[in-house]
Amino acid sequence: MALPFARSLSLCRWGAKRLGIAAAEARRGISFKLEEKTAHSSLALFKGDTGVKYGMVGLEPTKVALNVERFREWAVVLADTAVTSGRHYWEVTVKRSQQFRIGVADVDISRDSCIGVDDRSWVFTYAQRKWHTMLVKEKTPIEGIGQPEKVGLLLDYEAQKLSLVDVSRVAVVHTLQTDFRGPVVPAFALWDGELLTHSGLEVPEGL
Repeated sequence: MALPFARSLSLCRWGAKRLGIAAAEARRGISFKLEEKTAHSSLALFKGDTGVKYGMVGLEPTKVALNVERFREWAVVLADTAVTSGRHYWEVTVKRSQQFRIGVADVDISRDSCIGVDDRSWVFTYAQRKWHTMLVKEKTPIEGIGQPEKVGLLLDYEAQKLSLVDVSRVAVVHTLQTDFRGPVVPAFALWDGELLTHSGLEVPEGL
């Protein structure tokens, strides 16, 4: 039985809208919060566990809940959501921080280690007003991006790539070739100031 024209048009519009929503959801990256149980005692989470603040003294270790997930030696915190496939994009607002690292790490990275010093993490580091990639303690300078207010990270799991994005130009500044062997999570380390994460974003057009 043929449907009336008005109803057919309405169904077509509904279908197109649903397809548009599905396409947007497919482009949207992971949504995550920072995992308090992984945070070193010198770090405090804020804004619904989407931001992290460094405290020079930090909390007394005896006042922090003991668990095997917490970083014990370095000011590191991991996100609560792992990635095993797909392309994902998130941004980080930098507030009063002159020394930090952002990237991804294996979910089971040693809690006695720091991100960027072994082959279980892949990071971009900012220190002394300069950007570098960092892997197994080896640094490679990055040109073309200055002191940040906000930066983006683009993770392509299947292509084994992690890119640093200049959000002001919506352009990839540098791409780090990775060697993922299992689930990875967004990872952060800082030694002053604050970092605020923005996740659940669509991958920008052109990236």
